[in-house]
Amino acid sequence: MKRTVITTSDGSKTIQIEDWDEQYHSIHGAIQESQHVFIKTGLHHFLKLYHPKNLSILEVGFGTGLNAFLTALEAQTHDLKIQYDGVEAYPVLEDELSQLNYATLIDADQHPVFEALHQTPWAKLQPISAHFLLKKRQQFFVEIEDENTFDLIYFDAFGARVQPELWTEAIFKRMFKALKNKGVLVTYAAKGSVRRAMQAVGFVVERLEGPPGKREMLRASKPA
Repeated sequence: MKRTVITTSDGSKTIQIEDWDEQYHSIHGAIQESQHVFIKTGLHHFLKLYHPKNLSILEVGFGTGLNAFLTALEAQTHDLKIQYDGVEAYPVLEDELSQLNYATLIDADQHPVFEALHQTPWAKLQPISAHFLLKKRQQFFVEIEDENTFDLIYFDAFGARVQPELWTEAIFKRMFKALKNKGVLVTYAAKGSVRRAMQAVGFVVERLEGPPGKREMLRASKPA
């Protein structure tokens, strides 16, 4: 499938799959979406609730590395130790990565961190900074078998319109198992079918204000 790098409304780039008319990030602002959904509504929410100094995060859909990059910067800002597992079935190509401008827009001095996220080898836990450890996992989401491992999940799969099989009870059962008790999952999605699939496997689900261009999003918590 043909993929092109496009510019979103906040000036940041994303990758578009033309055959699907689907993007890796919101056309209304790639950075804005990631900051709102995964950092503000996910990471900051968890930090406010539990005040951890060490935490583990699973990203389902590592993609461009934008969510990992923002999280690595947050780890430094808040003096956290984060272990981050990023699952991706089809890694982004080097020529696509070279066109992404996240570090330029967020903090040009941190460009080496963004590069390190992509240069580090797959399937090995590697230090990206003193605050951030990364393990990139090239696998399909149905192959995720972690149990009671993560504090937080960033669920950033392609939308249910194009890949409905990624938004089923079977997938969310795996997410529920992967989380520790009181763990949290956040996603940009807000479809009723997605919310019901989450609830069916045991999650307590909230509808929250969405990022720019989207009315709502979902946050799911695993009960204690």
